[in-house]
Amino acid sequence: MGRWALEVAFVWKAMLTLGLVLLYYCFSIGITFYNKWLTKSFHFPLFMTMLHLAVIFLFSALSRALVQCSSHRARVVLSWTDYLRRVAPTALATALDVGLSNWSFLYITVSLYTMTKSSAVLFILIFSLIFKLEELRAALVLVVLLIAGGLFMFTYKSTQFNVEGFALVLGASFIGGIRWTLTQMLLQKAELGLQNPIDTMFHLQPLMFLGLFPLFAIFEGLHLSTSEKIFRFQDTGLLLRVLGSLFLGGILAFGLGFSEFLLVSRTSSLTLSIAGIFKEVCTLLLAAHLLGDQISLLNWLGFALCLSGISLHVALKALHSRGDGSPKPLKGLGSNPDLELLLRSSQPGEDEYEEEEEYFVAQRQQ
Repeated sequence: MGRWALEVAFVWKAMLTLGLVLLYYCFSIGITFYNKWLTKSFHFPLFMTMLHLAVIFLFSALSRALVQCSSHRARVVLSWTDYLRRVAPTALATALDVGLSNWSFLYITVSLYTMTKSSAVLFILIFSLIFKLEELRAALVLVVLLIAGGLFMFTYKSTQFNVEGFALVLGASFIGGIRWTLTQMLLQKAELGLQNPIDTMFHLQPLMFLGLFPLFAIFEGLHLSTSEKIFRFQDTGLLLRVLGSLFLGGILAFGLGFSEFLLVSRTSSLTLSIAGIFKEVCTLLLAAHLLGDQISLLNWLGFALCLSGISLHVALKALHSRGDGSPKPLKGLGSNPDLELLLRSSQPGEDEYEEEEEYFVAQRQQ
């Protein structure tokens, strides 16, 4: 009877993990293809990003209010001093990362975007070394060389290569390295109380919106103000369809962050990292099949080289967080409701949860 119960528990955990991975894939892959599809007809990616930020802020606020009403525990609210001094740099870097990423969809294919965006791990490592969050080791140097070499092979003589789009997404990856390093430092400041990603998103979105607004005003403001799709609309139905499409993208963006944290909280950060590797493969295969992206053998070899670097980085982080070579078990299923589990703040002394949270931050992608 005891063995049967263990087998049932194992099967249940396996099914739960598979379901959470599929949910994460739906949001992550879905928003990539959705944004690419939307920018084909709506050529204002910065405005699209700003509307997404507004939707994420709305859903984050609603989630916080819902949990506060059900748990009768007040959520953290930062003072203006801490908000501007400590959150603003992270918000600005995040806004530029997301904005440039969406902007690049005007020029490049999904496959080139996916491959180039995976180089964010490279910049995260570099800035982690600069801010002394990581120690320089030979294995990290190998990771950097593998990812950089793979990126070079993937873009070398690519038939669908676009310099402007590649520069935008590579700039986004570079800023993403700063973004996630600052975010990790922000979450590690226990006195701020922002260990919970929902609280972090709630505080980041307004400053992200303001940080992206000047870039939007310079490059898109005049064109958008004269566009018949938005400000000078003549067809109300067309306007509602455009706004509905943008709102749906915001829901996908919020769902991505929510599904990532749900996967981490119910399994482990290692599961998210491994799932992220296979997600990149799935994205490239779908891009080649659905969108007709041309990927040569040299490109695939470069992608494999890059994935080997990312996989090595995942393995190193897993060994470092455990401190030994033993497999890390899945977290047990708690009795708390899912929403409360997602939105609760970690308490001092929850070492395992803090380790997972730090690694989760370093691996998130838009």
